[in-house]
Amino acid sequence: MKLPGYYSSGEFAALAHITKKTLRYYDDHNILKPSLVSSYGARFYTDTDFARLQQILLLKSLGFSLEDIREMTINDTDYHFMADSLKLQLKLVEDRIEQLQVVAQTIRDTTQAIQEEKTVDWSKMLDLIHLMGMEKSMKNQYQNASNIAARINLHSLYSQNPQGWFPWIFQQCGITPGMRILEIGCGDGTLWTANHDQIPEDTQIILSDISEGMLRDARRSIGTGDTRFTFTSFDCHAFPYEDECFDLVIANHVLFYCEDIPKVCSEVRRVLKPGSSFICSTYGHRHMQEVNQLVTDFDDRIILSADRLYERFGKEDGADILAPFFGEITWQSYEDSLLVPDAEAMISYVLSCHGNQNQYIVDHYKDFRNFVKKKTAKGFHITKDAGVFSCRNVE
Repeated sequence: MKLPGYYSSGEFAALAHITKKTLRYYDDHNILKPSLVSSYGARFYTDTDFARLQQILLLKSLGFSLEDIREMTINDTDYHFMADSLKLQLKLVEDRIEQLQVVAQTIRDTTQAIQEEKTVDWSKMLDLIHLMGMEKSMKNQYQNASNIAARINLHSLYSQNPQGWFPWIFQQCGITPGMRILEIGCGDGTLWTANHDQIPEDTQIILSDISEGMLRDARRSIGTGDTRFTFTSFDCHAFPYEDECFDLVIANHVLFYCEDIPKVCSEVRRVLKPGSSFICSTYGHRHMQEVNQLVTDFDDRIILSADRLYERFGKEDGADILAPFFGEITWQSYEDSLLVPDAEAMISYVLSCHGNQNQYIVDHYKDFRNFVKKKTAKGFHITKDAGVFSCRNVE
C-alpha cells in the first residue's frame, strides 16, 4: 500500500538514479537509514531522506570515502544544517576548480618545455605530482572548515553578550590609521569581515596562516580588491619579516596550538616596533565545561579534547609564559555565556570537537540525540571563560 509522503525503495532509487542494492548498502552501513520500515520489512523514504542522499552522492563524487561521509552527514537536515553543508560543499568545489586550474597550467607549461627544450624538467614533473596529490589535504581542509563553522554557529546563535566575540576582539586591538598589522593563524578572516566597516582606510594588514586552504577562504571572504590586505602562508615559529616592522600582532586562539610557544613569542617581539602591542586570546579551565559534562553523562568514555589546550597556554598561566618577552601584560575577560535551546546545534558542536566522541556516538546517534533534546528542552547553560592578553613590547 502506498503511504502518503513516502517513496518505496524502488521509487527512491529511481529518483536518485542509483540501484536498490546501493540503497540497501547505505542502510546496512548506517550511512542512510529509511524513515520507515514496515512490519514486513519494506523500506520507505521521504523528501528529507532525499536531501540527505543528495549530500551523500555529492561527497562521494568529490572523492570522500563512505566512512568519511557517514560522519559528515550525521546531522539532521534542518535548514541551517543544510545551508551550512551546501556552503561548505561549494567551498570544496571551488577549491577543486582552483586546484585543477593550477594542474592544467602546470601540464601546459611542462608540455611546452619538453617540446621546446627536447628534455624533461624533472622539478616541474615533481611539482605536478605534488599538485595531483593535494586531494587528501583538501578533504582535511573541508572537515576542518566544517568543524570551525559548527563551533562558530553555536556561539553566534546563542551567546548572551550582544557584542559578539570578533567585534570585541577588534575593539581590544585599538586599531588606528597608519598601522601595519600582522595576524597569525587568521583562519577564514572572520575577525576582519565581521568588522570591515571599522577598519581605517590607511592601514596595512597581513593575514597569515600555515594552512593554504584557510588563507584561500580568507581571500575569498575579504576579496582581492581590498588593497589594505595581503595574504601569506608561513610557519609562525619563523616570521619572514625584518625586525621592528609591525605596530600590532594578533593571535586569536592560536598560541596553544603552537609546538614551541616561547619561540613564537620571541618572533612576535622581534617584529614589533618598540611600544607596540601583541593581542593574544585564549580561554580558562571553566570554558564550555558543561559540554564536557554533558557528553560524559551520556558515555563516560568520551573525551572531547585530549589536548586540554588551556593547559598549554590559558588564562591561568598565560601571563607567566608571556612575561619573559613582554611588559605591561594585562588580561581582559570577555563576559559571556551560552543558553542553548536547540539540540541540533549542540550535537553539531559536539561532533566538531577534537576528541573520540564519534567512536561512541555515531552508532548510538538516535539515543544521543534524544539525550541532548532532554538536556536542552529548557535551555542548556554553558559557561564561557575566554578573553585576551594585551602585551606591550617594552625595551
